[in-house]
Amino acid sequence: DFIFVMFTACELGVFDLLQESEEKLSSKAIAEHLGSSLHGMEILLDACVGLKLLEVEVNKEGAFYCNTEISEQFLTKSSPKSQYHTCMYYSKTIYLCWQYLTEAVREGKNQYERAFGISPKAVFEALYRSEEEMLKFMYGLNAIWSLCGRDVIAAFDLSPFTMICDLGGGAGALAQECVSLYPDCTVTIFDLPKVIQTAKKHFVSLEKHRINFYEGWCSYFGERGKTKLLLRQQVFLLSPKVITTYHHTFGFKVP
Repeated sequence: DFIFVMFTACELGVFDLLQESEEKLSSKAIAEHLGSSLHGMEILLDACVGLKLLEVEVNKEGAFYCNTEISEQFLTKSSPKSQYHTCMYYSKTIYLCWQYLTEAVREGKNQYERAFGISPKAVFEALYRSEEEMLKFMYGLNAIWSLCGRDVIAAFDLSPFTMICDLGGGAGALAQECVSLYPDCTVTIFDLPKVIQTAKKHFVSLEKHRINFYEGWCSYFGERGKTKLLLRQQVFLLSPKVITTYHHTFGFKVP
C-alpha cells in the first residue's frame, strides 16, 4: 500500500535527514545514516520518488535524492505544518483496524475489540489505552489543527464572546489559536481527567494564563440549569472528531 511507503519513510527519518543535509544524498549515504539495509533503502527511496515525495538526480556517480516541497513542508518534524505525528498515529493505531474491514462492513461497527481487545463502545479507552497512545493521538490532533485551526476559529467572528469552551479540547491546539486570535477571551478546555493532566504536562505551558481546564466535561453538562445559563454567555467549540465519536458511542447528536 502506497500510504505505508510514506509512513515508513517518516518513521525511519528519511525526510528529516534530507532536510538537514545541505546537499542531495545517495541511497548508500541515507542507508548508512539511518542504519538500514542498502537494498531496502533503495526500494523505499524509489517508491517515494514515484509518489513525488522525493526528487532524484541520476548522474555517472549514481542516484542522489532530496525532498520535494510537499515532503519538506508536511513530513519533516521541524516544519510548523508537520504531519509527522499524524502519520505515526495512523500507522501504528488507525491502520491496525483496516485488516478487519470485512468484519466492519458485515457488523456495521468499529473493530477496536479485534484490534486492541477493547469494547467497540469504549472508543476513548482505545484511543487512550496507554500514556504513549494518548500522546500519539494528542500530537497527531495538534498536527491537524496546525493546518486548519486558525481558519476554523476565524470562520466566525467570536470576538463578542469573552468566555469560550472547547469540549474535548485535548492538547489545546484550538484553544491556543483562540487566545491568539481573540486577545480578550479566555478558553476553558473540557476533557477526561487523564487527558487534562497530559495536556498540562506536555502541551499547554503555565504561561498560558487565558487557558483553563475542567476535568470531566460530561458531568458538567449534566447540570442542566447551569448549562442553560452558560449557553447564553459563552460559545462552545466542538470538533468533528468529538461529534462523530459521541454520536457513534452515546447517540449524542448536535441539532
